Amino acid sequence: MDIVFIEKLEVFTTIGVYDWEKKIIQRLVFDLKMAHDNRPSALTDDITKALDYSAVSKLVTDFAQNNIFELVETMAEQVAELLMTTFGIPWISLKLSKPGAVANAATVGVYIERGQRDGTLA
Repeated sequence: MDIVFIEKLEVFTTIGVYDWEKKIIQRLVFDLKMAHDNRPSALTDDITKALDYSAVSKLVTDFAQNNIFELVETMAEQVAELLMTTFGIPWISLKLSKPGAVANAATVGVYIERGQRDGTLA
């Protein structure tokens, strides 16, 4: 299976457990790898047969900016489910980072994989 990827997609949103976090905008960084058969789009040079990373990026950005969660775990799960459902993605690897959340660490976050690389949903 082929992989379409998006790295370091920055989104600014409200996220966090603490009261002070609920009053500020913070930066999240998404790294996505998504299984997709690229042969049909490659053979026809047709964007409608491709997994459009611009559309994926817009959906992630809009979702993250319009939904408030306390946990990055919740955001990651819901974004993965949204992308798999919206675009028919059979497998996704999603890394969600929250830079600056912990002093002395460049970033913290979660890394999840959902679905099956062979094209069947888990």
